This record gives sequence, structure tokens and C-alpha cells, in this order.
Amino acid sequence: HHLTGALCSYHSAASSMASVPGRTPHGGKLVELVQSKERIAEIKKEAVSYPTLTLTHRQICDLELLMNGGFSPLDQFMSQKTYNSVVENMTLPDHGNLIWPMPITLDLTKAKLSAIGVDPEAASWDVKVALRDEENNLLAIMHVNELYRPDREKEAQLVFGTNNRLHPAVEFLLGLSGEYYVAGPLTGVQLPMHYDYADIRRTPRELRELFAKEGWTKIVAFQTRNPMHRAHRELTARAATVVEDGVQLRLLVHPVVGETKPGDVDYHTRVKCYKEIMKTFPQGSALLSLNPLAMRMGGPREALWHALIRKNFGCTHLIVGRDHAGPGEDQHGKPFYDPYAAQELAISKQAELGVKILPFQMMVYLENEKRYCPIDEVPKGEPVANISGTKLRQLLRTGGEIPEWFTYPEVVRILRTTFPPRLRQGYTIFFTGLSGSGKSTIANALYITLLEDGTRPVTLLDGDVVRQHLSSELGFSKEHRDLNVRRIGYVASEITKARGAAICAPIGPYAESRNSVRQQVETYGQGAFIEVYVATPIEVCEARDKKGLYAKARAGQLKHFTGIDDPYEVPAKPDILIDTSDISVRESLDLILNYLRTEGFLESTR
Repeated sequence: HHLTGALCSYHSAASSMASVPGRTPHGGKLVELVQSKERIAEIKKEAVSYPTLTLTHRQICDLELLMNGGFSPLDQFMSQKTYNSVVENMTLPDHGNLIWPMPITLDLTKAKLSAIGVDPEAASWDVKVALRDEENNLLAIMHVNELYRPDREKEAQLVFGTNNRLHPAVEFLLGLSGEYYVAGPLTGVQLPMHYDYADIRRTPRELRELFAKEGWTKIVAFQTRNPMHRAHRELTARAATVVEDGVQLRLLVHPVVGETKPGDVDYHTRVKCYKEIMKTFPQGSALLSLNPLAMRMGGPREALWHALIRKNFGCTHLIVGRDHAGPGEDQHGKPFYDPYAAQELAISKQAELGVKILPFQMMVYLENEKRYCPIDEVPKGEPVANISGTKLRQLLRTGGEIPEWFTYPEVVRILRTTFPPRLRQGYTIFFTGLSGSGKSTIANALYITLLEDGTRPVTLLDGDVVRQHLSSELGFSKEHRDLNVRRIGYVASEITKARGAAICAPIGPYAESRNSVRQQVETYGQGAFIEVYVATPIEVCEARDKKGLYAKARAGQLKHFTGIDDPYEVPAKPDILIDTSDISVRESLDLILNYLRTEGFLESTR
């Protein structure tokens, strides 16, 4: 019954001054940037002459919460003054040093600045830019009047507590984000379009109006990026039994459907699970609504940010669990954040946040008593049961039984549809190695063998063939080689998603682009990317050279030839290593087939 995106009810920017039901938003008013219908018609005419900036998905998530009031009191991407204050002190200098823990910035590369007519060397800037989505829908106008180059190493260290690129936010910041940030006033045209779950996507104003209609005055929010199981249901149900000042708390299940940690369960699967869980709550005690946030996985600071966002959506309390918004462990198996650091920081800042924090311990199952309880309340010597996320993924992958004490049968059914056993999952086999190493020969043999197996569709993406059909305009510079491998990776990830087998055989000389393909493919299944390093020595490759390419490269007639005047970065940890100088194609093939059987992608031979 709630329409969304462009169909959303229009609130003029002036309506941000108008009162909204429920508790006071952060900073005193709900900032809503979408203009009146009349004004939008004028803006659209003006925008035709403005340069276009096509936003990334993450930037669109941030823009949506700036425009709908979820990030109140922010009304634009942060200026340098605000950014520095937030990074260093978690305060907003133009709002009486109000608490705000997370930088909200619009990052651009030099190329993107150039495309919108912004010169980083200029003394000042005065450029109106049309902010659009990938389908060219106009979302907002930004009047760029400030540009700065942030210290991203410092931002990573102060905001996320680390410069370790295994932290997803640090990897984004140091490896993927643009080196410049731009700022300036925003004029909202329409919220981003969403074609799914329109009935449970609600803006802060819509949610507040719904709470007022239902008579809810004290609302506890539950933040989640994972499917909910019985332990989560138990935890949230306990929170909803709290009575404060004679009023029982109501529960808002507010899962993030913008961006979460790479490798997380996709939000469509999660929303189906949430809908099943909602049926288990008493009528009128709980509500499900989706949050278009792009998470940073920032642990303690992120917990504060989640509290402020939920305050703007009309909540009075937030559940903060163990390792809230934590990204997991580093390469040494050490968690990036202490499990209770987020709780401690959030509790210490409750007064400034204006949100009450309900800290919860991890819930475990008492096997003898057949009930859940917080881990710190377990009677001494009582056996407890718990299934980790890793264990659950393993049970799904192998088709193992998932006990009913852990989750609901309906949730298991949904998860099994999304995560079938390995035998029915897609995968990508990515061969890498020097020219003449034997990649294409083994790839072809594997292709024929898998076609004969017939359990799933198979596609061979050979380096030369891909260059002919997908990358004919590309040369052999580092940039073009990277782009070629990323294109192969994109196609392979789509094949993997469709539960086929993709066999890729480029040279793939650079570790960064190979890792990027791994990440892309493993979105559709942990372990679905299998790197085969064909480690045949260069002298053997050169001796086999039928086309005379090595001879031409050594004579200087062929530039950027891998292994001669262009580097080959040896894979650090390939899944399979083959040296064809001492084993046959048949033996190489057996190594790969045995790996696929061991990992469950192929039936074991009896």
C-alpha cells in the first residue's frame, strides 16, 4: 500500500520544516530534499543542459537517505570542514557539534571530474550537475561548489580503526573509491526507483506516520544483514517484551537492502526469510520495513550511525548485538573489532544519540531444556548448541540436515532454493599462465569432458576468442589487459549465477584483476571460483612457440609481451597448480576433475 521511488508521495523541500509525527529527528527536523511537483517540472527542463554524473549503486544508497531524511540533519554530501570534523571528532560543526560518526561523501575520479567539467586545479567551482542512475533517471541536481582531496589512509584508520584492506570498507576506500570528494547543495527530484517490495519500503516520514496511526510510541529497531533464525527471533521477541514508563516496546525489523558485506546472502532471499519470521510474532507487536542503506561494516562507529538513522525513522531504541556491524576477521584470524566494542561505545553515547541502546548477548540453545537463552545466563555445565554461519553454509552446500531448533522449516526451504547443494551450483574455472603454457589445450579438454558429463551447461571463454568477440577494440596496455580480464570475469559470473560452468583461459597476468574476478564470481557461491595456475616455465613455453611470438617479442617487434617486456604476477595461492613440462594433458585434466569431485561440484566416481 506504500508506493515508492518516483511514485512516492512528493514532499517539498520546505516540508522538511513541517512537523512529522513521533520523536524529534536528529538535529531537530526531518530533512527532505524532494521538491514540489511544479518545481520538479522546471528543474527537469533546466537539467537538460547540465552535465550528467551517473552514480554508483553505493552513491545512490547514500543519496536516497540524504533525500528522504534518513541522514538528517545532513542535507548534502559533506564539505571538507564537515568531513574533517566527522573523521576526527564524530561531530557536525555546522550543527552545534552534534554527534555523527560516518563520513557521507561523493567520491569521484579525475576522469569523472573532467566529464562533468570540474577542474581539480581551479581556484573555485560553480557547476550544476545532474545526478542520474544507470537508467538515466534524474534523481537530483548538485551545485558543485567545493572539491577536496581527502587523506584516505587517515580516514580508514580513524573511522574503521585499520588500514588493512581485508576490511571491506578499507578495500573500497583505498582501492576502489575516487581520489576526490565533491560537495555542494542538493535539490531532490525523485527518490531512486525500486521495483521490488513496494509495500515494505518506507521513508522516515511514511514509517513515522504508520507508527502514529498504530499508536506506537516506543519502538525498538533490529538491524540485520543476515537471514533471521530462531535465535534472532528469540532475541527480538525478548526486546519487544520490555516495558518502559508503562509502555511496551514495539519491534521494527529494519534489514539493510542497500549494500552489505561482499559474500552476504542476497537481499531477495533474506526478505523472503524475514517475511516468514514475521508470521511468528504476535499480531500488532512487530513490523518489517526495508532500509536502503549502504553499510560500511564499521563496527563501533557504525553502531552509532545505525542508531541515528533509526532515530530519524522514528525509533526510540536500538538492539545492539555482539560484534554489531563487524566485518569478521583479518588474515591472522583476529576480529577487526572486539565483540562488545560496539555495545560499549553506543551505550556511552546514548545521551548524545537520543536513542536507548538495548545490548544483547549471543543467544544459544540449551539442549536439555530445549530453549534459547543469552550466553551469559547459561547454567554451569549445561550443554549448549549453536550453528555458525560457516557451518550453516557447509550444511547447505552438502545438503546436510539443518535442525529445527536452529531455524524454521520455511526458512530452510528458502535457503535451499538459493543455495542448492554444490552438485547443482555454478562455478568458474579460471586458467592463468604464460603464452604457450598449455592453458588453452587443457581448457579445451576440460570443456569436452564436462560436456560429456552433462550435469550443467558449459561455456569456454578462451582468451583469443574473447578478444575477437568482446574486446576487439582493446590493445595490450596494462589498462586494456585488465579490462579484458574483467569482461571475461563479468561473463563468467553471469554463467556461474545461472548455475552453469564457465571455463576461462586468458593469460590474466595481473593479480588485482584476477582477484576482482574471484570476488565477482564468489558473489554467487563461496568457492565457486577455481584458479588454475599453469606454471610451465618460460623456456618450455618459448620452445613450444608455434606462432613465433616469443621470438618477435625478444627482437622488439612485439611490445607488451607477457614474460618478456611485461610482467606476469604469479598467483600467491592458486586452487590448482599444473606444470605441463612434466605432466600430460590427461594427467592435468585428472587433477582438475578430482578437485571438482572433492569440492562436490561433480559426482564422485565409485
